[in-house]
Amino acid sequence: MRILFISANTETINMPVLPLGMAAVAAATQKEGHDVLSLNLLGTDDIPACLEKAIRHIKPDAIGISVRNIDDQSMENTRFMLGAAKQLVDHCRQMSGAPVVLGGAGYSIFPQSTLEYTGADYGLQGEGEEMFPLMLEFLNAGRNPASIPGAYIRGLERKNPPCFSSDLGGFSLPEPEGHLDFPNALEKKQMWLPYQTRRGCPMRCSYCSTPAIEGTSIRTHDIRLIVENISRFADKGIEQFYFVDNIFNIPESYAEKLCDAMIDADFRIKWRCIIYPKKLPGKLAKKMAGAGCTDVSLGFESASATVLERLNKKYSPNDVLETSRMLNDCGIRQMGFLLLGGPGETRETVLKTLEFSDTLPLDSLKLTIGLRIYPDTPLAGAALDEGFISASDNLLTPRFYLRPELAAWLPVYAAKWSEDRPHCV
Repeated sequence: MRILFISANTETINMPVLPLGMAAVAAATQKEGHDVLSLNLLGTDDIPACLEKAIRHIKPDAIGISVRNIDDQSMENTRFMLGAAKQLVDHCRQMSGAPVVLGGAGYSIFPQSTLEYTGADYGLQGEGEEMFPLMLEFLNAGRNPASIPGAYIRGLERKNPPCFSSDLGGFSLPEPEGHLDFPNALEKKQMWLPYQTRRGCPMRCSYCSTPAIEGTSIRTHDIRLIVENISRFADKGIEQFYFVDNIFNIPESYAEKLCDAMIDADFRIKWRCIIYPKKLPGKLAKKMAGAGCTDVSLGFESASATVLERLNKKYSPNDVLETSRMLNDCGIRQMGFLLLGGPGETRETVLKTLEFSDTLPLDSLKLTIGLRIYPDTPLAGAALDEGFISASDNLLTPRFYLRPELAAWLPVYAAKWSEDRPHCV
Protein backbone atom coordinates (compact mmCIF):
# COMPACT_ATOMS: atom_id res chain seq x y z
CA MET A 1 0.00 0.00 0.00
CA ARG A 2 1.01 3.63 -0.53
CA ILE A 3 1.02 5.54 2.75
CA LEU A 4 1.37 9.28 3.36
CA PHE A 5 2.46 10.23 6.88
CA ILE A 6 1.89 13.83 7.98
CA SER A 7 3.20 15.56 11.08
CA ALA A 8 0.52 18.15 11.86
CA ASN A 9 2.67 20.07 14.35
CA THR A 10 3.69 23.57 13.28
CA GLU A 11 4.34 24.91 16.79
CA THR A 12 7.70 25.87 18.29
CA ILE A 13 6.46 26.53 21.85
CA ASN A 14 9.75 25.71 23.57
CA MET A 15 11.89 24.76 20.57
CA PRO A 16 11.45 23.42 17.02
CA VAL A 17 10.70 19.69 17.34
CA LEU A 18 11.05 16.99 14.70
CA PRO A 19 8.36 14.25 14.56
CA LEU A 20 10.23 11.36 16.20
CA GLY A 21 7.16 9.23 16.89
CA MET A 22 5.84 9.54 13.35
CA ALA A 23 9.29 8.75 11.96
CA ALA A 24 9.45 5.55 13.98
CA VAL A 25 6.02 4.40 12.76
CA ALA A 26 6.88 5.36 9.17
CA ALA A 27 10.12 3.37 9.38
CA ALA A 28 8.28 0.33 10.76
CA THR A 29 5.60 0.62 8.06
CA GLN A 30 8.23 0.85 5.33
CA LYS A 31 9.97 -2.19 6.81
CA GLU A 32 6.73 -4.14 6.26
CA GLY A 33 6.96 -3.46 2.53
CA HIS A 34 4.70 -0.44 2.14
CA ASP A 35 5.56 2.57 -0.02
CA VAL A 36 5.94 5.46 2.44
CA LEU A 37 6.22 9.24 2.14
CA SER A 38 6.69 11.42 5.24
CA LEU A 39 5.61 15.06 5.30
CA ASN A 40 6.67 17.44 8.09
CA LEU A 41 4.61 20.65 8.11
CA LEU A 42 6.92 22.50 10.52
CA GLY A 43 8.10 25.69 8.82
CA THR A 44 5.66 25.26 5.90
CA ASP A 45 4.11 28.52 4.67
CA ASP A 46 1.48 27.07 2.31
CA ILE A 47 0.16 23.86 3.85
CA PRO A 48 -2.56 23.12 1.24
CA ALA A 49 -0.06 23.44 -1.63
CA CYS A 50 2.48 21.27 0.16
CA LEU A 51 -0.15 18.66 0.95
CA GLU A 52 -1.51 18.63 -2.59
CA LYS A 53 1.99 18.06 -3.98
CA ALA A 54 2.59 15.12 -1.64
CA ILE A 55 -0.81 13.52 -2.40
CA ARG A 56 -0.28 13.86 -6.14
CA HIS A 57 3.15 12.27 -5.79
CA ILE A 58 2.26 9.18 -3.76
CA LYS A 59 -1.48 8.79 -4.45
CA PRO A 60 -2.02 7.36 -0.95
CA ASP A 61 -4.12 4.35 -0.06
CA ALA A 62 -4.13 5.61 3.53
CA ILE A 63 -3.05 8.81 5.30
CA GLY A 64 -1.60 8.83 8.81
CA ILE A 65 -1.62 12.12 10.71
CA SER A 66 0.45 12.61 13.85
CA VAL A 67 -1.19 14.94 16.39
CA ARG A 68 1.35 16.21 18.93
CA ASN A 69 -0.33 19.20 20.60
CA ILE A 70 -3.88 19.66 21.85
CA ASP A 71 -3.17 22.96 23.62
CA ASP A 72 -0.26 24.88 25.15
CA GLN A 73 -1.06 23.73 28.72
CA SER A 74 -1.13 27.35 29.90
CA MET A 75 -4.08 28.33 32.08
CA GLU A 76 -3.68 32.01 31.22
CA ASN A 77 -4.67 32.80 27.63
CA THR A 78 -4.88 29.12 26.71
CA ARG A 79 -4.22 28.29 23.07
CA PHE A 80 -6.31 25.41 21.71
CA MET A 81 -4.33 23.94 18.82
CA LEU A 82 -6.44 21.06 17.57
CA GLY A 83 -8.24 23.24 15.04
CA ALA A 84 -5.20 23.03 12.76
CA ALA A 85 -5.40 19.22 12.76
CA LYS A 86 -9.12 19.38 11.94
CA GLN A 87 -8.36 21.70 9.03
CA LEU A 88 -5.66 19.31 7.84
CA VAL A 89 -8.12 16.41 7.87
CA ASP A 90 -10.54 18.55 5.82
CA HIS A 91 -7.80 19.25 3.26
CA CYS A 92 -7.04 15.53 3.00
CA ARG A 93 -10.72 14.82 2.42
CA GLN A 94 -10.85 17.35 -0.43
CA MET A 95 -7.71 16.02 -2.12
CA SER A 96 -7.95 12.27 -1.56
CA GLY A 97 -10.44 9.51 -0.87
CA ALA A 98 -7.95 7.64 1.30
CA PRO A 99 -8.95 6.85 4.89
CA VAL A 100 -7.35 9.12 7.49
CA VAL A 101 -5.82 7.57 10.61
CA LEU A 102 -4.78 9.69 13.60
CA GLY A 103 -1.99 8.94 16.06
CA GLY A 104 0.63 10.70 18.14
CA ALA A 105 1.04 11.82 21.73
CA GLY A 106 -1.75 14.41 21.73
CA TYR A 107 -4.19 12.04 20.06
CA SER A 108 -3.38 9.23 22.50
CA ILE A 109 -4.48 11.33 25.49
CA PHE A 110 -7.94 12.01 23.99
CA PRO A 111 -8.47 9.21 21.45
CA GLN A 112 -12.25 9.23 21.03
CA SER A 113 -12.93 12.93 21.45
CA THR A 114 -10.08 13.98 19.12
CA LEU A 115 -11.32 11.56 16.46
CA GLU A 116 -14.84 12.98 16.64
CA TYR A 117 -13.62 16.59 16.70
CA THR A 118 -11.36 16.29 13.66
CA GLY A 119 -13.61 14.02 11.61
CA ALA A 120 -10.86 11.52 10.78
CA ASP A 121 -11.85 7.92 10.08
CA TYR A 122 -9.71 5.98 12.52
CA GLY A 123 -7.23 6.49 15.34
CA LEU A 124 -4.51 4.52 17.10
CA GLN A 125 -3.77 5.20 20.74
CA GLY A 126 -0.28 4.40 22.02
CA GLU A 127 2.57 2.82 20.08
CA GLY A 128 2.02 2.51 16.35
CA GLU A 129 5.01 0.53 15.07
CA GLU A 130 3.14 -2.76 15.25
CA MET A 131 -0.48 -1.62 15.28
CA PHE A 132 -0.41 0.74 12.28
CA PRO A 133 0.85 -1.90 9.81
CA LEU A 134 -1.74 -4.26 11.30
CA MET A 135 -4.47 -1.69 10.68
CA LEU A 136 -3.30 -1.40 7.08
CA GLU A 137 -3.71 -5.16 6.72
CA PHE A 138 -7.28 -4.91 7.99
CA LEU A 139 -8.14 -1.96 5.76
CA ASN A 140 -6.58 -3.56 2.68
CA ALA A 141 -8.62 -6.71 3.29
CA GLY A 142 -11.82 -4.74 3.90
CA ARG A 143 -11.98 -5.90 7.52
CA ASN A 144 -13.21 -3.86 10.48
CA PRO A 145 -10.14 -2.82 12.55
CA ALA A 146 -12.13 -2.47 15.78
CA SER A 147 -10.41 -5.46 17.38
CA ILE A 148 -6.91 -3.98 17.06
CA PRO A 149 -5.50 -2.84 20.44
CA GLY A 150 -5.65 0.94 20.69
CA ALA A 151 -7.88 1.28 17.61
CA TYR A 152 -10.73 3.77 17.53
CA ILE A 153 -13.38 4.28 14.86
CA ARG A 154 -15.23 7.55 14.39
CA GLY A 155 -18.84 7.27 15.42
CA LEU A 156 -18.28 4.14 17.48
CA GLU A 157 -17.94 4.78 21.22
CA ARG A 158 -15.51 2.30 22.71
CA LYS A 159 -12.77 1.86 25.25
CA ASN A 160 -10.12 -0.13 23.43
CA PRO A 161 -6.88 0.16 25.44
CA PRO A 162 -3.55 0.13 23.63
CA CYS A 163 -1.10 -2.75 23.82
CA PHE A 164 2.43 -1.68 24.75
CA SER A 165 5.13 -4.01 23.53
CA SER A 166 7.25 -5.58 26.25
CA ASP A 167 10.29 -5.46 23.98
CA LEU A 168 11.45 -2.54 21.84
CA GLY A 169 13.97 -4.73 20.04
CA GLY A 170 11.63 -5.22 17.11
CA PHE A 171 10.92 -1.53 16.65
CA SER A 172 12.90 0.24 13.95
CA LEU A 173 14.88 3.26 15.07
CA PRO A 174 14.36 6.01 12.47
CA GLU A 175 17.19 6.48 10.00
CA PRO A 176 18.83 9.89 9.39
CA GLU A 177 17.24 10.27 5.98
CA GLY A 178 13.67 9.87 4.85
CA HIS A 179 11.54 10.38 7.94
CA LEU A 180 13.39 12.90 10.11
CA ASP A 181 14.50 15.39 7.49
CA PHE A 182 15.05 18.94 8.68
CA PRO A 183 12.58 21.48 7.24
CA ASN A 184 14.26 23.79 4.72
CA ALA A 185 13.21 26.83 6.73
CA LEU A 186 15.19 25.70 9.78
CA GLU A 187 18.92 25.45 10.21
CA LYS A 188 20.34 22.28 11.72
CA LYS A 189 22.11 24.32 14.37
CA GLN A 190 18.71 25.54 15.62
CA MET A 191 17.48 22.05 16.28
CA TRP A 192 17.85 19.64 19.14
CA LEU A 193 17.16 16.31 17.49
CA PRO A 194 14.65 14.33 19.61
CA TYR A 195 15.81 10.84 20.45
CA GLN A 196 14.21 8.19 22.63
CA THR A 197 16.18 5.41 24.31
CA ARG A 198 13.38 4.01 26.48
CA ARG A 199 9.60 4.25 26.83
CA GLY A 200 7.15 4.19 29.68
CA CYS A 201 7.23 5.68 33.15
CA PRO A 202 6.37 3.84 36.40
CA MET A 203 6.14 6.95 38.61
CA ARG A 204 2.40 7.57 38.08
CA CYS A 205 2.41 11.28 38.94
CA SER A 206 -1.17 12.30 39.66
CA TYR A 207 -1.51 14.71 36.72
CA CYS A 208 0.57 12.93 34.08
CA SER A 209 -0.71 11.75 30.69
CA THR A 210 2.26 9.44 29.95
CA PRO A 211 0.42 6.19 30.89
CA ALA A 212 -1.99 6.79 27.99
CA ILE A 213 0.87 7.48 25.58
CA GLU A 214 3.61 5.02 26.56
CA GLY A 215 2.37 2.93 29.47
CA THR A 216 3.85 2.52 32.93
CA SER A 217 6.51 -0.14 32.29
CA ILE A 218 9.98 0.98 31.25
CA ARG A 219 11.20 -0.68 28.06
CA THR A 220 14.63 0.07 26.61
CA HIS A 221 16.20 0.13 23.17
CA ASP A 222 19.42 -1.77 22.53
CA ILE A 223 22.35 0.49 23.43
CA ARG A 224 24.47 -0.73 20.54
CA LEU A 225 21.80 0.28 18.05
CA ILE A 226 21.38 3.65 19.75
CA VAL A 227 25.09 4.39 19.41
CA GLU A 228 25.07 3.32 15.75
CA ASN A 229 22.11 5.58 15.02
CA ILE A 230 23.57 8.59 16.81
CA SER A 231 26.78 8.06 14.87
CA ARG A 232 24.89 8.19 11.59
CA PHE A 233 23.08 11.36 12.63
CA ALA A 234 26.36 12.93 13.75
CA ASP A 235 27.91 12.08 10.37
CA LYS A 236 25.10 14.13 8.80
CA GLY A 237 26.20 17.20 10.78
CA ILE A 238 23.72 16.99 13.65
CA GLU A 239 25.43 18.17 16.83
CA GLN A 240 22.60 18.55 19.36
CA PHE A 241 20.37 15.77 20.69
CA TYR A 242 17.45 15.85 23.10
CA PHE A 243 16.81 12.53 24.86
CA VAL A 244 13.06 12.75 25.30
CA ASP A 245 12.80 9.74 27.63
CA ASN A 246 10.40 10.62 30.43
CA ILE A 247 13.15 9.95 32.98
CA PHE A 248 16.73 9.59 31.73
CA ASN A 249 18.23 8.49 35.06
CA ILE A 250 15.86 5.56 35.66
CA PRO A 251 16.86 2.77 35.57
CA GLU A 252 20.28 3.94 36.75
CA SER A 253 22.17 0.92 35.40
CA TYR A 254 20.83 1.45 31.88
CA ALA A 255 21.64 5.17 31.97
CA GLU A 256 25.20 4.43 33.09
CA LYS A 257 25.75 1.84 30.36
CA LEU A 258 24.39 4.25 27.74
CA CYS A 259 26.72 7.03 28.92
CA ASP A 260 29.66 4.62 28.93
CA ALA A 261 28.88 3.61 25.35
CA MET A 262 28.67 7.24 24.20
CA ILE A 263 31.95 8.07 25.95
CA ASP A 264 33.63 5.11 24.25
CA ALA A 265 32.23 6.24 20.88
CA ASP A 266 33.85 9.67 21.43
CA PHE A 267 30.91 11.59 19.93
CA ARG A 268 31.39 15.31 19.34
CA ILE A 269 27.82 16.10 20.32
CA LYS A 270 25.84 17.95 22.99
CA TRP A 271 22.69 16.57 24.54
CA ARG A 272 19.99 17.35 27.06
CA CYS A 273 17.52 15.18 28.94
CA ILE A 274 14.82 15.03 31.63
CA ILE A 275 15.89 14.06 35.13
CA TYR A 276 13.84 12.72 38.03
CA PRO A 277 15.15 14.55 41.12
CA LYS A 278 16.11 11.35 42.91
CA LYS A 279 18.24 8.32 42.13
CA LEU A 280 20.94 10.39 40.47
CA PRO A 281 24.20 9.17 42.02
CA GLY A 282 27.29 11.29 41.56
CA LYS A 283 28.84 8.57 39.41
CA LEU A 284 26.02 8.82 36.88
CA ALA A 285 26.02 12.63 36.85
CA LYS A 286 29.75 12.64 36.05
CA LYS A 287 29.26 10.09 33.29
CA MET A 288 26.44 12.18 31.81
CA ALA A 289 28.72 15.21 31.67
CA GLY A 290 31.53 13.14 30.19
CA ALA A 291 29.20 11.80 27.51
CA GLY A 292 28.21 15.30 26.38
CA CYS A 293 25.22 16.24 28.56
CA THR A 294 25.04 20.03 28.82
CA ASP A 295 21.46 20.67 29.99
CA VAL A 296 18.73 18.94 31.97
CA SER A 297 15.09 19.60 32.74
CA LEU A 298 14.51 19.28 36.49
CA GLY A 299 10.81 19.19 37.32
CA PHE A 300 10.72 19.36 41.11
CA GLU A 301 7.23 21.00 41.16
CA SER A 302 7.07 21.91 44.87
CA ALA A 303 9.02 22.11 48.14
CA SER A 304 6.01 21.11 50.24
CA ALA A 305 5.91 17.50 51.41
CA THR A 306 2.10 17.70 51.46
CA VAL A 307 1.84 18.91 47.87
CA LEU A 308 4.45 16.41 46.66
CA GLU A 309 2.48 13.60 48.27
CA ARG A 310 -0.75 14.76 46.59
CA LEU A 311 1.10 14.82 43.26
CA ASN A 312 2.37 11.28 44.01
CA LYS A 313 6.00 12.33 43.87
CA LYS A 314 8.54 9.93 45.32
CA TYR A 315 11.21 12.42 46.33
CA SER A 316 11.76 15.01 49.03
CA PRO A 317 12.95 18.63 48.82
CA ASN A 318 16.29 17.42 50.17
CA ASP A 319 16.55 14.98 47.24
CA VAL A 320 15.97 17.90 44.87
CA LEU A 321 18.63 20.00 46.57
CA GLU A 322 21.21 17.20 46.41
CA THR A 323 20.44 16.46 42.77
CA SER A 324 20.62 20.10 41.74
CA ARG A 325 23.94 20.67 43.50
CA MET A 326 25.39 17.51 42.01
CA LEU A 327 24.42 18.56 38.48
CA ASN A 328 25.89 22.00 39.10
CA ASP A 329 29.16 20.48 40.33
CA CYS A 330 29.36 18.54 37.05
CA GLY A 331 28.82 21.69 34.96
CA ILE A 332 25.39 20.63 33.70
CA ARG A 333 22.92 23.48 33.25
CA GLN A 334 19.48 23.09 34.82
CA MET A 335 16.04 24.34 33.93
CA GLY A 336 13.74 23.91 36.92
CA PHE A 337 9.97 23.50 36.68
CA LEU A 338 7.31 24.31 39.27
CA LEU A 339 3.61 23.39 39.29
CA LEU A 340 1.73 25.77 41.57
CA GLY A 341 -1.88 25.73 42.71
CA GLY A 342 -2.60 22.00 42.74
CA PRO A 343 -4.19 19.78 45.40
CA GLY A 344 -3.02 20.62 48.90
CA GLU A 345 -1.53 23.96 47.84
CA THR A 346 -1.84 26.97 50.16
CA ARG A 347 -0.24 30.40 50.30
CA GLU A 348 2.21 29.00 52.82
CA THR A 349 3.28 26.11 50.57
CA VAL A 350 3.68 28.46 47.60
CA LEU A 351 5.91 30.81 49.61
CA LYS A 352 7.92 27.85 50.91
CA THR A 353 8.41 26.51 47.37
CA LEU A 354 9.52 29.85 45.93
CA GLU A 355 11.90 30.40 48.85
CA PHE A 356 13.32 26.92 48.31
CA SER A 357 13.84 27.49 44.58
CA ASP A 358 16.10 30.43 45.41
CA THR A 359 18.49 28.02 47.15
CA LEU A 360 18.99 25.89 44.01
CA PRO A 361 21.74 26.58 41.47
CA LEU A 362 19.27 26.79 38.58
CA ASP A 363 20.10 28.46 35.28
CA SER A 364 16.43 29.01 34.48
CA LEU A 365 13.07 28.39 36.11
CA LYS A 366 9.63 27.88 34.61
CA LEU A 367 6.58 28.59 36.78
CA THR A 368 3.27 26.99 35.78
CA ILE A 369 0.12 28.08 37.59
CA GLY A 370 -2.75 25.62 37.46
CA LEU A 371 -2.50 21.98 36.39
CA ARG A 372 -3.94 20.79 33.08
CA ILE A 373 -6.48 18.07 33.83
CA TYR A 374 -6.12 14.94 31.70
CA PRO A 375 -8.60 12.04 31.48
CA ASP A 376 -8.18 8.93 33.62
CA THR A 377 -5.69 10.52 36.02
CA PRO A 378 -5.90 10.84 39.82
CA LEU A 379 -5.99 14.61 39.32
CA ALA A 380 -9.11 14.25 37.17
CA GLY A 381 -10.68 12.21 39.96
CA ALA A 382 -9.85 14.89 42.52
CA ALA A 383 -11.15 17.61 40.19
CA LEU A 384 -14.43 15.71 39.78
CA ASP A 385 -14.82 15.21 43.53
CA GLU A 386 -14.16 18.89 44.21
CA GLY A 387 -16.47 20.15 41.46
CA PHE A 388 -13.86 21.52 39.05
CA ILE A 389 -15.24 19.31 36.26
CA SER A 390 -18.33 17.22 35.60
CA ALA A 391 -18.56 13.52 34.80
CA SER A 392 -19.61 14.36 31.22
CA ASP A 393 -16.57 16.56 30.52
CA ASN A 394 -14.23 14.86 28.03
CA LEU A 395 -11.53 17.44 28.92
CA LEU A 396 -10.56 17.99 25.27
CA THR A 397 -11.33 21.66 25.78
CA PRO A 398 -8.57 22.61 28.24
CA ARG A 399 -9.57 22.48 31.91
CA PHE A 400 -7.27 23.32 34.81
CA TYR A 401 -7.03 22.62 38.52
CA LEU A 402 -6.27 25.70 40.63
CA ARG A 403 -7.23 26.01 44.28
CA PRO A 404 -10.06 28.60 44.35
CA GLU A 405 -8.59 30.42 47.34
CA LEU A 406 -5.38 30.99 45.35
CA ALA A 407 -6.95 32.01 42.04
CA ALA A 408 -6.78 35.78 42.57
CA TRP A 409 -3.58 35.95 44.61
CA LEU A 410 -1.20 33.42 43.04
CA PRO A 411 -0.85 34.77 39.45
CA VAL A 412 -0.23 38.29 40.73
CA TYR A 413 2.26 37.23 43.37
CA ALA A 414 4.14 34.85 41.05
CA ALA A 415 4.45 37.55 38.38
CA LYS A 416 5.81 40.03 40.91
CA TRP A 417 8.22 37.45 42.34
CA SER A 418 9.50 36.60 38.86
CA GLU A 419 10.25 40.24 38.02
CA ASP A 420 13.22 40.25 40.39
CA ARG A 421 14.61 36.99 38.99
CA PRO A 422 15.84 37.25 35.40
CA HIS A 423 16.29 33.48 35.14
CA CYS A 424 12.49 32.96 35.36
CA VAL A 425 10.95 32.26 31.97
